Amino acid sequence: MAATHILAIDQGTTSTRSIVFDRAARRVAAAQAEFAQHYPAPGWVEHDPEDIWRDVLATAREAIALSGVGADGIAAIGITNQRETTLVWDRATGAPIHRAIVWQDRRTAAACEALRADGVEDAVRARTGLLIDPYFSATKIGWILDHVEGARVRAERGELAFGTIDCFLLWRLTGGAVHATDVTNASRTLLWNIHDNRWDADLCARLGIPMAMLPAVHDNAHRYGTTAPGLFDAEIPIAGIAGDQQAALIGQACFRRGTAKATYGTGCFLLLNTGERAVASANRLLTTPAYRLDGVTTYALEGSIFVAGAAVKWLRDGIGVIAHARETDGMATRVPDSHGVYMVPAFVGLGAPHWDPDARGAIFGLTLGSTQAHLARAALEAVGYQTRDLVEAMVADGARRPAALRVDGGMAGNDWLCGFLADLLEVAVERPHELETTARGAAFLAGLATGLWSGLDEIEALWSRERCFEPAMAPDHRATLVAGWQDALRRTLG
Repeated sequence: MAATHILAIDQGTTSTRSIVFDRAARRVAAAQAEFAQHYPAPGWVEHDPEDIWRDVLATAREAIALSGVGADGIAAIGITNQRETTLVWDRATGAPIHRAIVWQDRRTAAACEALRADGVEDAVRARTGLLIDPYFSATKIGWILDHVEGARVRAERGELAFGTIDCFLLWRLTGGAVHATDVTNASRTLLWNIHDNRWDADLCARLGIPMAMLPAVHDNAHRYGTTAPGLFDAEIPIAGIAGDQQAALIGQACFRRGTAKATYGTGCFLLLNTGERAVASANRLLTTPAYRLDGVTTYALEGSIFVAGAAVKWLRDGIGVIAHARETDGMATRVPDSHGVYMVPAFVGLGAPHWDPDARGAIFGLTLGSTQAHLARAALEAVGYQTRDLVEAMVADGARRPAALRVDGGMAGNDWLCGFLADLLEVAVERPHELETTARGAAFLAGLATGLWSGLDEIEALWSRERCFEPAMAPDHRATLVAGWQDALRRTLG
């Protein structure tokens, strides 16, 4: 009997999920594990790669067991991952030489400033579609090479491998047989030429990254390798890889030019499909590959917000305003407004369109009448304001305002937030039945590569809407709220 299920591994910033999908892209079984975050210094964020590997293997095995189809019922594995998070490991042993440096980490801010002062950013922007910022992988690689004894010399000799999380997992899953990544993850390093589809030797030299460290790069739907004997009860092809935000775009079936999705997890990432044209942004957005299939690249404009759900997590874990994230929906509706309270959640700097790594979080407008409910509402409203900033930047870049915004991620389950987004953006907000669109996108890619699905049209037909939120806010009220946000933002940036 032919295998008709896909295992999607979704390795995120705070947890790892493994989900089994059937031929109709329905979730059959899932397993999840949270793992430790390490903060060795202010602005530094690290993960233990062995924690991640342990959880990937454990959740994958559990999801397969819960599905009841067995490893031989899995047609392929798709991988999606937190992007930009950087690992360097020993090719001989597979052991990392340092903890993973997470995408949120800001330790290389001074190095980025020096590169900008040296005039490198124009070349980076033209070739990679990115800005020079600690967010991206290259300066993190350089930091590891310069702070682990002997690492730079070993890297130049070809003894060390670099990879984002997907690449490291592929290496481990194949028993060290495959050192490769996909175009979406490669494009987040500052080293990948998105127009020529190659590692850029000149940028590698300018940023001090030995090319011997870099993985091979393939399409998103591609047979990368097969799991090593003993990991599962059968050897399974690994046939799809995409960075989490591009995977969500695919999971949301945003295949037509002008369609857009926003994923609300730890951060928020809005991608607008621009077709086969790489649109250069004049408003400090990113130009990025959305996916590459059969050698043809589809591009997107991207806005990256570093803190969305992380602000709610801070309310829970940092100051104890809430006990559970789900409480914010009820708290936001319990008060008529935020009582003039604005939160600018720049806990790890500000992303697009500001790109200020030195900005820090601030709360404005507190009075003796401010309550926990107002703080919770301000945290949710900040997500809406930041999303509006991204949409306005895209429109200023000449993109047409999307007819609808498809939302996903954990925060998209919050009805109040979805309604507020529709009101602020002045567009319909569509929420799908399946909120795990990141994992679903990875599953679709693996299924495309192995023939489980015939093409994008079949995948598009599998997308379904659970609810649509229409804008209803009065224009004057919207303008007043946005003016208050812009004032708070100016004070933070100042």
